[in-house]
Amino acid sequence: MQVYFDNAATTPLDPQVIKAMTETMEKDFGNPSSIHAHGRQGKTIIEKARKVVASLLKASPSEIFFTSGGTEADNMAIVRSIADLQLSHAITSPLEHHAVLHTLEEQQKRGLIKLSFVKIDSDGNINLNHLRELLHNSPRSLVSLMHANNEIGTITDIKTVSEICQEFNAVYHSDTVQTMGHYKHDLTELNIDFITGAAHKFHGPKGVGFLYINGRNKINPFIYGGAQERNMRGGTENIYGIVGLAKALELAYHEMDTHQAYIQGLKDYMQERLTQTIPEVQFNGTLSAANSLYTVLSVSLPCIDIADMLLFSLDIAGISASGGSACSSGSEIGSHVLQAINPDTDRPSVRFSFSKFNTKEEIDFVVEKIAKICNND
Repeated sequence: MQVYFDNAATTPLDPQVIKAMTETMEKDFGNPSSIHAHGRQGKTIIEKARKVVASLLKASPSEIFFTSGGTEADNMAIVRSIADLQLSHAITSPLEHHAVLHTLEEQQKRGLIKLSFVKIDSDGNINLNHLRELLHNSPRSLVSLMHANNEIGTITDIKTVSEICQEFNAVYHSDTVQTMGHYKHDLTELNIDFITGAAHKFHGPKGVGFLYINGRNKINPFIYGGAQERNMRGGTENIYGIVGLAKALELAYHEMDTHQAYIQGLKDYMQERLTQTIPEVQFNGTLSAANSLYTVLSVSLPCIDIADMLLFSLDIAGISASGGSACSSGSEIGSHVLQAINPDTDRPSVRFSFSKFNTKEEIDFVVEKIAKICNND
């Protein structure tokens, strides 16, 4: 049996997304920047997709900019807001995805900002009182705090964060890559400056994402070289990817309640089976359904003696999972997220992440294999 439990890294394409992309590939090849009929058709396709995304998020189409993915979107929001909104101070957490963390650290290294870190607890929750204190000392700051952590699943109340930011006239960017397509984002209720999405996290294609820029913010392009995306991103648009992104997000919103209940059931079931089978098992992050990403379960295992070989052993057993963030796979450096919340442990951790295509039978198989691996059977 082959089991794929690494959906926080990337999800398999939905068959309906493949169909929509294939149909576009077969008949629409014009460059959207060309003024002839083929080009105009390409442009029309992109604008229809933009309207779909904007409608689902309750935003204006003029606030949605397609990118190559979440990393570019995060970089664009951070780099351009610091430069164009005259920000000299930024606040983030030690748990952010490296697309945010490394970008902010580079801005500090270049002397463009002073960077502050908000306190967190052992479950990865943001200390909102400390955030308020930091903003009290430096009101006009860039705040970059993700919606849900990609490794441990802990959710941050971004509505409350946005309200605190408004109080201090701060600019708020949130990496929403892990929650986009899994939770509804109503931008008429969420007063936020920038959010990001990546299609491959919700059964769309890789290599395409988007950045939402609140209309009140005027920033310059991050990539130059053309007038695409209303002069905000140079380069010929990835039409097929954009079609796939819009279709995937549309499907995700249509099926969201059903899939959320189903996947939360898988997560609860795996937690229960692991607890029954491996009594010394622990879990990273909060497990409350209201405060934890339902697609992610971070498991801390007692088998310290085989920590270095655990993921390899799972792979040999036919199980695809992650030891943390798969975006830095191959690195020998431990997870910065796990180090931040529990720096003293030697226990190996595995992130299992689920999708609508997974089953309880797969969970039974995985739990059985983990038990054998930890017992050196």
